[in-house]
Amino acid sequence: MYNGLLHTHSGLRWIALILLIVAILNALMSKGKNSYVKKDKMINLFTMISLHTQLLIGLVLYFLNDKHKISFQKGWMSSDLAGGMYRFFGMEHLVGMILAIVIITIGRKKAEKAATNDLKHTKILTWYTIGLILILAFIPWPFREALGGAWF
Repeated sequence: MYNGLLHTHSGLRWIALILLIVAILNALMSKGKNSYVKKDKMINLFTMISLHTQLLIGLVLYFLNDKHKISFQKGWMSSDLAGGMYRFFGMEHLVGMILAIVIITIGRKKAEKAATNDLKHTKILTWYTIGLILILAFIPWPFREALGGAWF
């Protein structure tokens, strides 16, 4: 079960990232048009839903970890232990992703309550971009060898 969820979590990250980039580009291109139509709402909503799904799968993995990635032994916060892998997955990845998803959720709510359509797109553009930067910073990319990340 753990490996299946891990592969699902790893594969769905691409869908979540693509949706996030599409939402940002959509907000950027729609900014001056002064319209906020159903398409805009749905792109932003599906982006947020995909990220919340990723968070739920990630939390299940976190608590079912069976000490694959996270081992809360003495010194687990040290960068010496497994090249910092335990600290990254036990704290940095978790906190960074939760923070990014909270920022994106707040941004969507602020956009929905904004007075003008242009302001709605501006809020999505700003908050979703901040969330994207955080997400990209806390993904265990393959070029970060000590973390054991993979492309899929």
